[in-house]
Parts: sequence; structure tokens; C-alpha cells
Amino acid sequence: MAKKKKKQSEEVLVDIVEVRDQAQSFLDANQRLIFGTLVALVVLVGSFIAYKNLYQIPRQGEAVEQMFRAQGQFERDSFALALTNPGGGYLGFLDIIQNYKGTKAANLSKYYTGISYLHLGKYDAAASYLEDFKPTGNISPIMRNGALGDAYAEMGDMGKAEAQYRKAANTNNEALTPYYMKKLGMLLESQGQNDQAKTWYEKIKTDYPTSASGRDIEKYLSRVSQ
Repeated sequence: MAKKKKKQSEEVLVDIVEVRDQAQSFLDANQRLIFGTLVALVVLVGSFIAYKNLYQIPRQGEAVEQMFRAQGQFERDSFALALTNPGGGYLGFLDIIQNYKGTKAANLSKYYTGISYLHLGKYDAAASYLEDFKPTGNISPIMRNGALGDAYAEMGDMGKAEAQYRKAANTNNEALTPYYMKKLGMLLESQGQNDQAKTWYEKIKTDYPTSASGRDIEKYLSRVSQ
């Protein structure tokens, strides 16, 4: 048994030595190529950091400043002005998306633009911008998926609307989750799928009874239980 272990150890040692020797031979034969690659990599990384620090970060700051007036118009429900002409010489969301590509502000402007078009009744455009928006964190994905559900429902594409509402409903947020659970239930109910609608209404009653959506959920439950 001891001899077997010794033999295995020697084989492992031989393998390690061979790999080390092969690696050294490769280094000797390709030293100039490797050095050139490393230098190129350092330059590439340095260029990326410089690009981020000297170009992208300042552009993000500029974009945030530009968004201020558009956000104000959005909050006043002046959606058309928020998109193109918020006033004071500031850019609207559409211009921010175009002029500050790659910034977080441009990405967020896609969400604002989608919601603005949703309110303006331009549902195709709303869905397009919401699809392009890349949400982060725990809340913005729910809001995006829920808004997409609204856009598709308005366009009459109930299959896509249901899929988006399901994404928003299969979450865990005290305010938003029950809200989209109810929307999903109502959509299913409108399609004659009362049993499925009832399942979602019951989940609201069980999991979120004190939420705004849960306070009148009995009315919805009684409607699909008849």
C-alpha cells in the first residue's frame, strides 16, 4: 500500500515537473509575443479606466443635469414636453438617450420615455423603449415588467401582457407585488380564466392582506367564485 502511494506521488511529481518545463519552454520561445500582449493589455485596461474617468463619468454628470427639467415635466404629467422640450434650454428624454449613450442617465431616460409614451397612448413606442431599458436593483425590474404588461394589454396582446404581469407578480415587494398580482388576476378574469384569477387573488389575501390591493380583495374573490 505504501509503495502504491509512493508511486502515485512520484507520478504526480513527474507531471508537475513536465508541466513546469513545458511552461518555461513556452515562455522562452514566446517571450517577445507575451511581453507585447501584456503591454497591449495594460494599455487597453489603462485606456478603459481613462475613458471611464475622463469621458464617461463627466458625461453622466452632464446627463443628470440635463434630466432635471425633463423629470420635473414628467412629474407634472407634461409627458410630451418631458420627451422633447422641457424648457430652459434643457434636453428632453429623447435627446438625452441620443446624446449620452452608454450612461446610466440615458438608460433611465428610456424608462421615463416608455412611461411617457404609455400615457400619451403610443403603446408601440412605449413597449420599445421599456424593452430597451436595463433595470437594476429590486424595484425597477418590477416597474419595468409591469409597465410592459400595461403597454401590451393596451395593444391587445394579452399573451405578452400576461407574461410581463407574471414577472412583476412573482416578486416580493409589499407595495408593487400585490398590485401586479391583482392586475394579473384581472387580466386572467377578463380572459375567462376565473380559476387562475382566483389563485392570484387568494395569494394577495394570504400574503398581502394589509396592502392597498388586499383591502378590497374579497370583492374580486367573490366575483370569480360564483
